[in-house]
Amino acid sequence: MEIGITSFVETTPDVHTGEVISHAQRLRDVVEEIVLADQVGLDVFGIGEHHRKDYAASSPAVVLSAAATQTKRIRLTSAVTVLSSADPVRVFQDFATLDGLSNGRAEIMAGRGSFIESFPLFGYDLNDYDELFQEQLELLLMIRESEKVTWKGGHRPAINNLGVYPRPVQNPLPVWIGSGGNQESVIRAGLMGLPLMLAIIGGSPLRFAPLVELYKRAASHAGHDVSKLRIGSHSLGFVAEHTEQAANTFFPSTQAGMNKIGKERGWAHYDRASFDDARSFDGALYVGDPETVAQKIIHLRKHVGITRFMMYVPIATMPHAEVMRAIELLGTEVAPRVREEIAKWEAETGQLS
Repeated sequence: MEIGITSFVETTPDVHTGEVISHAQRLRDVVEEIVLADQVGLDVFGIGEHHRKDYAASSPAVVLSAAATQTKRIRLTSAVTVLSSADPVRVFQDFATLDGLSNGRAEIMAGRGSFIESFPLFGYDLNDYDELFQEQLELLLMIRESEKVTWKGGHRPAINNLGVYPRPVQNPLPVWIGSGGNQESVIRAGLMGLPLMLAIIGGSPLRFAPLVELYKRAASHAGHDVSKLRIGSHSLGFVAEHTEQAANTFFPSTQAGMNKIGKERGWAHYDRASFDDARSFDGALYVGDPETVAQKIIHLRKHVGITRFMMYVPIATMPHAEVMRAIELLGTEVAPRVREEIAKWEAETGQLS
């Protein structure tokens, strides 16, 4: 059972002071967060690609590379790479470079993204949204399987027996599929035998259990070893010494972040009642003291089948010290509890991580 952090490297106004941190400072802060996550024993850190003023990380591989030589064991992944609007050759090169710098700890999480700014920015047509992703994914997987590539598609110039370098330390370089719970994307990941990361950010996490089973059936149908499949959850959360302290600290920025995005997308107003409902045991918000958060993650593993849990924190700007403390508690208090109980449960039931 792997435990880690996801960050979108946000630069929204501080809800208490109105101050907006610079992109440069926030990038330096997130490198410190990655280094701390490594020091406290977390397994993975993910950086999301965005092309907006309120997020600083347009190039996850560059940010992760800044932390690669300062860390020893933590895996470094995008979360996600917006593959529909990216050149798969360059994506592979960037993450192969990261893999070399980190001595084999890089991963790519490929997704279509929940924001669309990258499409006009890089000259892609939103009408080709799904077709682009499928084509780019096929090319990316071809590149990781073969040093020399011959390929022709509908949206990118053809490649005729050309080499793609550098080659990564890992063979193959891990590629995950990020999904918001769309059945088509889940089936695609299963048929390809690729690890699946689910964005479980609302409602009951248990509603994702049928999607996990669908993923496994697709993988089995395609002849993949289901026991080797890895399934992750990207979920909102925050850890503090006491549950009410965690809730009161995390709510203001969470409300601001959710309502900012909600205004763009027509969501209902996010209030304290919504927040408190989501942080109940059956909700999708992992906020509380270490024991509370650990038990919710254990429940997710046992009833949904998640083998990697990624806590997305913060959603909107919070003081750097508070984020660092949450990371420290996740690594030193939550992760050991989860690993110990899941190991016992697997031994008793014959379940496999």
